[in-house]
Amino acid sequence: MRTINILIAAFALTMINLYASDEDHTDANVFGHVVSAGDGEHIPFINVLIEGTRTGTITDASGHYILTNLPEGRHTLVVRGMGYETTSVEFDIRANQTIEVDVEVHYTGIDLEEIVITASPTASGFRYQPDMVYVGEMLQKRTEVSFGEMLNHSPGIAMRSLGSSPARPVIRGMDGDRILVLENGERMGDVSGTSADHSIALDPLVASRVEVVRGPASLLYGSSALGGVINLMTTDIPDRWDAGSSGVMSLQGATMNRMGAGFGRYTWGGDDLAVTGRIAHRQSSDIRTPDGVLPGTSMNNYDGALGLGFDRGSATGGLSVSMADQTYEIPDNIDDPYEGVEIRMQRQALQGRMNFVNDGFLDRGQVRFNASRMFQQEIEYEWEDGVIDEDVELEYEKYAFSSTLTMQHKPFEFFDRGAIGVNLHGHRMDVGGDEAYTPGELRVNLGVFTFQEIPLSNKMRLQAGLRFDVQHTGALPNELFPGISESRNAFNYTGSIGFNHRPLDELEVGGQFARSHRNPSVEELFADGPHLGAGVYEIGNRNIKDEVGQGADLFIRWNDGIFDIELAGFVNYFRNYIIFEPTGDIDPGSGYPVFRYIGDEARLMGFELSGSVRLHENVELGVGTDYVDGRRFANGTEYLPFIPPFRFMADLEYDFGSGWIGGRLVSAARQGRIAPEEEATDGYTLLGFTAGYRLTGHGRHVIILRVDNILDQRYRDHLSRVAERNFPMPGRNFTLAYRLFF
Repeated sequence: MRTINILIAAFALTMINLYASDEDHTDANVFGHVVSAGDGEHIPFINVLIEGTRTGTITDASGHYILTNLPEGRHTLVVRGMGYETTSVEFDIRANQTIEVDVEVHYTGIDLEEIVITASPTASGFRYQPDMVYVGEMLQKRTEVSFGEMLNHSPGIAMRSLGSSPARPVIRGMDGDRILVLENGERMGDVSGTSADHSIALDPLVASRVEVVRGPASLLYGSSALGGVINLMTTDIPDRWDAGSSGVMSLQGATMNRMGAGFGRYTWGGDDLAVTGRIAHRQSSDIRTPDGVLPGTSMNNYDGALGLGFDRGSATGGLSVSMADQTYEIPDNIDDPYEGVEIRMQRQALQGRMNFVNDGFLDRGQVRFNASRMFQQEIEYEWEDGVIDEDVELEYEKYAFSSTLTMQHKPFEFFDRGAIGVNLHGHRMDVGGDEAYTPGELRVNLGVFTFQEIPLSNKMRLQAGLRFDVQHTGALPNELFPGISESRNAFNYTGSIGFNHRPLDELEVGGQFARSHRNPSVEELFADGPHLGAGVYEIGNRNIKDEVGQGADLFIRWNDGIFDIELAGFVNYFRNYIIFEPTGDIDPGSGYPVFRYIGDEARLMGFELSGSVRLHENVELGVGTDYVDGRRFANGTEYLPFIPPFRFMADLEYDFGSGWIGGRLVSAARQGRIAPEEEATDGYTLLGFTAGYRLTGHGRHVIILRVDNILDQRYRDHLSRVAERNFPMPGRNFTLAYRLFF
């Protein structure tokens, strides 16, 4: 390709020189390539300019450029592009001379702290759908009991709650199995997506970075990513380290539930090897509301890990082993102080990752895996004469494996750097207990995908991707389903096309059009019985088909250093959207309300608006609002259940260098757009306060004080799954957190 480009350039310049000689011109010409320092890759669509003039161009798809009709003498060639260090090269040229000047530039990254790697396997920094990243102090300010509470009130993200421990994020009105929660890029192997009483098997103190992708991400992660992806990233496998000892220690306390938590990590690093270990513990009593204590919401959780990382230059990676032990109560039978429901969960996991570089077309790669075993029991207990009687009503034992191999290729023809990959994930889940309401499940999924970016200019590029999945799902017998032998084999495909346009340095516009899919879960297919932890009687539907969605995401962002504003809109249409629908009936045996799974055509649409304005050098005002409209319309035009209301958020912060002080307002409208047999919830407004102090000396210290619901407002969140609706959400809460980096 390089030889062909040089021949073409030489031919073009020869014709120019012939024409110039006919006209007695004495102009000069320069051509060459712009390449990346280190790997020598040709860089397409980067600006090339003669300093002090208007003579310039951009490189073509092969990184080649031509500048003609230059005056003789000394010139400075300036190469400038997003993500690359500006580079200048001087050269001398005589009249009627044609010379070659190749330029090496160094890659610097594109706002590396803001790149959401979960959204792009090449980490190019170009966005095609809305995403967010929480890291460093931003993550510390949001420290909470669960990831649901941590991410709640972010643009487009609400919270499904049944007490603090099992609280889980909801993205754009989509919940459960439609939101894929990853640990370091792979599926966790827990059961948090199947029901409101199941928790994420990781403590928020452990996460060093949280990435959120709003909108379908099935292209890279397959089924269960219709609504979005939340990637919880840890440093259990060190990827960067300083020589010698380093670490972090954190303490946290809260008044609302008398919670105390501690976390510590120690890392020792050598020249090419590092080892790390961490431990976390969190304990709390019951939640306190403006009306009193909400029984059955205490917790006692442990978390720990050991990890090893290596760096051999052309290959980096490592292994880690981790464990989680969670015990938490569920607010059921809250009128009887002698009865309760407790969930006990243990999880062990082995994770691995390796990044490598090669010569040739496929020059970079990563392989990672997560193998886990999870054991969970839902226990109904009763105190009689000071003696506790326990019954295991529901029990899960799940072995899961998830692994992805991704290979990146060099730019070629009109394609920029892209990726191809293979993903294998599956699990075996046995279900038992006195009230096992579903059979077990065996699921294996193999997917292949490609992700490509096509630069059209230095301001406009396209993204295209395709994924194919083959999945086998089989039901495993247990006492309730002794003779079941049903299975499903499915072939699915996912595709997307997106664009990113930056007409001005301050303005970015992006969009994505995607087809997504989701296979039904074992609960949606076969459930038939009371679910103790969730407090409902569930009825499945064996005739439910796969969910298939088509949707569009569009966003526009303006950032000029003073104003940073982003507006995102979305619309998703689903065939056979699986709805967890209240029937209005009460099961006479358990006393639980009856819910059933049905399929219907549905549409979810809405928007998110978020922004900040720097009012002063150290004062920033942030605002946000989001809205979701969810309806079914094939069998009627009713609203979908569990759709969050319209919300408005605002925060004001003054950062004075050694610390900060600020306030926050969250206001939710009344949710009257409800499904049949669903109850409306009133609107509410909450006020909060935050302050922090930074101190350097024998390490870096950060102290954070946060007050939530200052006015002790009585309210109920529409997505709360607490069956007793007279119990509101938590009342006034003081949280004090301390973190030391050494």
